[in-house]
Amino acid sequence: MSDLARPTFERAKFNRSVSLLSWGLNEEALVDGFLTRAIALLEETVEEFEIVFVNDGSTDRTGEILDAWAKREPRLKVIHNEKNLNVGLSCRRAVQAAGKEYLFWQTVDWSYDITNLRTFLELLNHYDVVQGVRVVPERILSHIPLIRSIYRIRGRSDNLWKAMISLGNYYTQRMLFGANFHDFQNITFYRSRAVQGLPMSGTTPFVNPEMLIRSYYGGSRFIEVPINFIPRSEGEAKGTRIGTVIRTVVDIAGNWLQWGWRLSRTPVGERGSIERVSSPFFLSDEVLRLVIPLFKDFR
Repeated sequence: MSDLARPTFERAKFNRSVSLLSWGLNEEALVDGFLTRAIALLEETVEEFEIVFVNDGSTDRTGEILDAWAKREPRLKVIHNEKNLNVGLSCRRAVQAAGKEYLFWQTVDWSYDITNLRTFLELLNHYDVVQGVRVVPERILSHIPLIRSIYRIRGRSDNLWKAMISLGNYYTQRMLFGANFHDFQNITFYRSRAVQGLPMSGTTPFVNPEMLIRSYYGGSRFIEVPINFIPRSEGEAKGTRIGTVIRTVVDIAGNWLQWGWRLSRTPVGERGSIERVSSPFFLSDEVLRLVIPLFKDFR
């Protein structure tokens, strides 16, 4: 085996502590499976971890199921919102409750493929933030902007309507805030203290892009890694309801007027940097050895 093909870590568990965050509203059909899957993956991958789950004002048995789990699983921290606060405030509450060195989140329907979690965590030894992106297949036509957008739609969500909303949000945020990410809504891995110290004002799903944008203009160093979307098989996705979409658009506009336009004028030399697994020639040999197994996702 050549030096470049050698992994930079053995199969030993990640030796830093990790908080996995999630939140949900009326997810009694999914929460058992989510916790079973999350604990199994973390026990296999990480030496020390916790799960922080925010029950966002559920009126079904979600809270009851979580409390029963917490009685027998000390690594589970349950937070109950007295009323539904929506994704943004629940996410912010989960972030502030994280007590481990690093944090990331996963949706209760497990909609993102984190099979390569061990690699993503290891990259935190080289970057400030690891950001997942839904992969656009590398085809000759995919380099044409309009065609590339069609490829993006195909892999973004459960159906065409949701994918179009997702893609519309992406281009709106990229044009308004100027941060050159390939995905704003995905799994993100942070140093807990760094993200907990960010000034946050988003109250809708915009909170995830807000954290990325503020971190980028604060000088953080990013790497984008392939984390693909997995269609929901049970329960109801709530992020693309008309009311949620309208509130998100208002939230995006309000945040741009409040602080976004000023940050977008940050001099290039004071911004962060974004490296990408999809552009391996710009990666160091050490990082390249680490991410070689991820290349198969770009086929």
